[in-house]
Amino acid sequence: MGGVKRKHPKEKVTLHIRSKHRNRYDFDALITTFPDLKPFVQPNAYNDLSINFFDPQAVKMLNTALLMHYYKISFWEIPANFLCPPIPGRADYIHNVADVLYRDVPEMLEEGIKKNSKIKCLDIGVGANCIYPIIGEAEYGWTFVGSDIDAKAIEVAENIIKKNAHLRGKIELRQQSSSRDFFKGIIKERELFDLTVCNPPFHGSLEEAQRGTRRKLKNLQGDKKAKPTLNFGGQANELWCDGGEMKFVKDMIYQSRQFANSCLWFSTLVSKESNLPIVHKLLERVEAKEVGTLPMGQGNKISRVVIWTFLSKEKQKDWRLKRWE
Repeated sequence: MGGVKRKHPKEKVTLHIRSKHRNRYDFDALITTFPDLKPFVQPNAYNDLSINFFDPQAVKMLNTALLMHYYKISFWEIPANFLCPPIPGRADYIHNVADVLYRDVPEMLEEGIKKNSKIKCLDIGVGANCIYPIIGEAEYGWTFVGSDIDAKAIEVAENIIKKNAHLRGKIELRQQSSSRDFFKGIIKERELFDLTVCNPPFHGSLEEAQRGTRRKLKNLQGDKKAKPTLNFGGQANELWCDGGEMKFVKDMIYQSRQFANSCLWFSTLVSKESNLPIVHKLLERVEAKEVGTLPMGQGNKISRVVIWTFLSKEKQKDWRLKRWE
């Protein structure tokens, strides 16, 4: 083993087949698109070009380059303390839920994706980064409503939309006034959505978030006293909430029942596998007609999207005929 240089796999086969990120990052191409990335790129232990993924500014520059190179974005700027999520994982969420959405109309994905602006999505907790709407619009032509409780996040995301002409009229932002509500106060009377997406707060407290970051640093760097810098940033409501992921998802599931006829498919990321049995039990309790778990893999990290509907197969078909044609 000693002296033998390991090689990275050329393709990230755990990512969705339609992902633009299955091949390793082409830093030369990304720098050509976004020259500001260049100072953060350097050879790693494998003598391949990379960035320091523990440097929040480097991660932000990489995200900006990816959004510009692959998703038609000309401006993307968020404050240093807001969540800067990994783009490949967010793209995988969108591709996986698209598979369910188009399950009974596979021609939408054959011989090139047929973009459909009639499909309307709700991003619960859109954040300052506006990532899901940006990717969903670029890949599938969907329109979005993004909701968030943080006025500053809405302001920053609004600026991103304003400075990218192709997003205007495709993404609408709405501020949620109640920290207890997910859909009430956002979904208007008689308004219909084909899909909801959500990236819940993962932790139950700041301390828990810092412990998780410390573990990650220790595993990857062997530094037992590493300062718990959140390399992807994040505000309190983005990274943690009382009760953590499980409480957040539980409340969302119960509240989705009240909007059973307002949305074709509800979905949420579930990071902790141990939460899945409880999530499925809750969906059984609220009498969801169909439930799916969509596994996603990015490197060594495995997560999953849980997706559900309260509409029967017949009602789903009727929904598509009325809204998509």
